[in-house]
Amino acid sequence: MTYDSTLKYLVEKYPQAFTRWLFNQEPAEDIEILNTELSTEPIRADALFFVRVADAILHLEFQTLPQSEPPLPLRMLDYWVRLYRQYRCDIEQVIIFLKPTRLAGVFVNQFTERNLSFRYRVIRIWECDPQPLLTTPGLLPLAVLAQAEVPETLLSQVAARIDMIEDRQQQRNLSACVQLLAGVKFDEQLIQAYFREDMMQESVVYQRIIRQGLEQGLEQGLEQGLEQGLEQGKRNELNLIKRLLNRRLGEINPQLQNQIEKLSFQQLEDLGEALLDFETEVDLTNWLKQFRDK
Repeated sequence: MTYDSTLKYLVEKYPQAFTRWLFNQEPAEDIEILNTELSTEPIRADALFFVRVADAILHLEFQTLPQSEPPLPLRMLDYWVRLYRQYRCDIEQVIIFLKPTRLAGVFVNQFTERNLSFRYRVIRIWECDPQPLLTTPGLLPLAVLAQAEVPETLLSQVAARIDMIEDRQQQRNLSACVQLLAGVKFDEQLIQAYFREDMMQESVVYQRIIRQGLEQGLEQGLEQGLEQGLEQGKRNELNLIKRLLNRRLGEINPQLQNQIEKLSFQQLEDLGEALLDFETEVDLTNWLKQFRDK
C-alpha cells in the first residue's frame, strides 16, 4: 500500500513528467488521468495508471517483483484489449519494475501464443540512467532507485535536489515520496541520515497513507472483532451445553463430546432446546446421528 499510494500521488501530480520521460518528447497540454476501472468484468489495480495524452494513452504499471496472477504478460494484453475497445487510439504500455532482481519475469516483454504475438515496454529502474530523472522534480523519487556505482552518492544527490525546491509544500511531499520509495533499496537509518522525518509526516502523501491504513485497519478490525465475537459466543454456548448435558445425563463419553464440539453455533442452540427432552445418552446419540449421516 505504501508504494502504491506514493506512485499514485506522483503520477496524478506530475503526469507531464512521466509522459515527457517515457515518450521522450514534450507532452501535449491536454493530459487526462483516466479511470483505472475498465468495463466488461471490471479490473482495477492500485499501481496501475492510464494517462490520456492527446490522441494516445500511456498505460503505466508499477511492480516491485514480477510475480502475478494472472501472469503480467497476459494482464497487459487484457488491459490493451479493454483500453482499445473503449478508446480506439494508440496505446503505449510500460511496466516499471522497482526492486532489483534477476528473476526471469522482469526480462519478459511479450505475450506469445499460437497466432498471437503481443509486446509492451519493460523498464528495470535500477538499470536506468539517473540523470533524466534528476532534472525533473516529479521523477526524483524514482531517481533514488536508478543505476549508480555508489548508491549512497545518488541518494545524497536526490536529497540535495529536494533541498533546492523552493515551494515548501512541494518539497515536503516529494521528500516523503523519496523516503518511501527509497525503502525499496536503502535501509531506514541511511534514509534518515539524508532526509528529515518530520517533512514526511507533514506531507499529503504520508497523511494519505496513514488515512488509508486507518481505514483498512478499521475494516479489518471490525471483521476480526466479529469473527472473534462469534467464536467466543460459540465457546460459551458449547460450555453451557456440556454442563447441562452432564447434569441431565451424567458424564458424556469422549466420542459424543467430540461430535458436539463440531456442531455449528445454530446447531448448539438447537441442542440446548432438544436436551430438555433427553432421558438417556441414547437420546443424545440419536439426535447427533442426524448430522453425522448427512
